[in-house]
Amino acid sequence: MTGVGDRAANLARTYAGLTGPALLEPLLTRELKGEIALVSSFGAESAVLLHMVAEIDPATPVIFLNTGKLFGETLRYRRDLVARLGLTDAREIKPLPEDVAARDADGLLWRTNPDACCRFRKVEPLNRALEGFSAWITGRKRFQASTRADLVTIEAAEGRLKINPLADWDRDDLVAYLDRHDLPRHPLEADGYLSIGCMPCTDRVAPGDDVRSGRWSGMGKTECGIHLPLSAVAAPSN
Repeated sequence: MTGVGDRAANLARTYAGLTGPALLEPLLTRELKGEIALVSSFGAESAVLLHMVAEIDPATPVIFLNTGKLFGETLRYRRDLVARLGLTDAREIKPLPEDVAARDADGLLWRTNPDACCRFRKVEPLNRALEGFSAWITGRKRFQASTRADLVTIEAAEGRLKINPLADWDRDDLVAYLDRHDLPRHPLEADGYLSIGCMPCTDRVAPGDDVRSGRWSGMGKTECGIHLPLSAVAAPSN
């Protein structure tokens, strides 16, 4: 049986040079039909990828991580975009109530151990949500941060295919797409929030800084953990 690494390499060769809708169309309708989901934060720029998927197959599963710490603006933006784009399989996943009670009863774990907070609020719920899928789509882009500079469009990670159809898109490409399709921006973007996650760990981005510099500012942290091996994410905290 072909392993996930071989499958990723074969797909990367077959669709080399394709990005955006040109890459998504054969993957969603043929190569990975029925076994792929889009994971979306419904944050800044998310409307681009959501629109592409909706145009190709609006029944594609869309997984949204509601950590319980999100901005109210994000929750309303998600509701409005799902309706506007006609997405028919939008799924909201959350940390287990018993995990919240046992591991973050006072809701302040983000302050003392942000890695452990991300693990039980994001990493573990996403792993559960991806059971049964052999591939997932992310909105990561090389320009977002130096840690993403070598991002490829198709890769294998943690036993699944990861598709990054916007890997080589830049800010101008995204803005042009949003304008061309008259897509609404996240309401916090105009206030300087260029990468939007959980409210306690998201700040405005200073002019000239990496787009993701407002995430976990001052915490020595650059990723929530969903794009890292589980072994590299903080162990459960009781």
